[in-house]
Amino acid sequence: MPALHDLAANSYGGDEAGLICGYLFDAMAPEPARAIGSAQAAAWLGEQGSNAIASSAYAWLHFNLSHAQAERWLVRHANLSDTFYETLHEGLPSTRIERADDSLIAVINDVHFEFSFEPSDISTLWISVGPRLVVTARTKPLRSVDALRTAVKAGDAPRSSTELLEHLLRAQADVLVKIVRGVTSRIDRIEDELLAGRLDHKRARLGVLRRLLVRLQRLLAPEPAALFRLLQGPPAWMAEPDAQELRGSTEEFSVVLREMQALQERIKLLQEEIAANVNEDNNRSLFVLTVVTVLALPINILAGLFGMNVGGIPLAEHKHGFWIVVAIVASFTAVAAWAAFRKKR
Repeated sequence: MPALHDLAANSYGGDEAGLICGYLFDAMAPEPARAIGSAQAAAWLGEQGSNAIASSAYAWLHFNLSHAQAERWLVRHANLSDTFYETLHEGLPSTRIERADDSLIAVINDVHFEFSFEPSDISTLWISVGPRLVVTARTKPLRSVDALRTAVKAGDAPRSSTELLEHLLRAQADVLVKIVRGVTSRIDRIEDELLAGRLDHKRARLGVLRRLLVRLQRLLAPEPAALFRLLQGPPAWMAEPDAQELRGSTEEFSVVLREMQALQERIKLLQEEIAANVNEDNNRSLFVLTVVTVLALPINILAGLFGMNVGGIPLAEHKHGFWIVVAIVASFTAVAAWAAFRKKR
């Protein structure tokens, strides 16, 4: 049997069957978690199907759906529920866990491994959980699966397939907590810059963060009806402690989602504050422009009148005509300035 770390590292991109990683868990064996390839997994599944052996062991197989052979291999060897394949192609990305025959089908939305706070960096993970087999499938590398693989390589061996699903849900909740912390840190910096009077494009940045949180909340919130039905009538092979752990992991999702909602309200208040400051600045600029226009109005009118090349222009021959006109313009300008500033006050 290949070394656990070596096989997991070499098959990260997927082997000839699209298997990214595979592990065989057996609490009674000297090595609780062993790495397996697609050929070994097919042989083990064949033995399970023929009832050649009977044990408490179960396998976890993680596939890359971008590989052309991945789904074909699953159809040929895994004997999964038809609901799982229908879920792969139905195009409904909402997070949910539901029962299909004697297995569990889960759809989980997670962030890409190289997540950069963009709404497009979110993809779907499809999961089928049975008493002896857990299959996860994705199209792009995801954070929660990578965290679970790291934990398994570090020696963590879930005792049952349901506990493996619960570990995966908790890993995704941890990823969401990190996202919430990152968004909170960004909002704190924007708020500090807002209080310091630096408004350089902060509203657009807040809009991106708000859209990200809205999409995460829409995609990651588990469907309560499906989860309620599952916990009320779990499969016969699921132990009661496993059902309680699964219920606890979904409650962690609820806590994180409430924090996301609070962040959305905070972003909304910051956007309103920025919009109010921008409107105030615009109003101030418009007032200055209006005052300048009003103050320049008397001189523009008199300049237009005295600039006409017609006879009879008053004060044309008077030796103090220029200063008289200046006094008239200054008087009208002072009256206009008094009226404008009086209205402003």
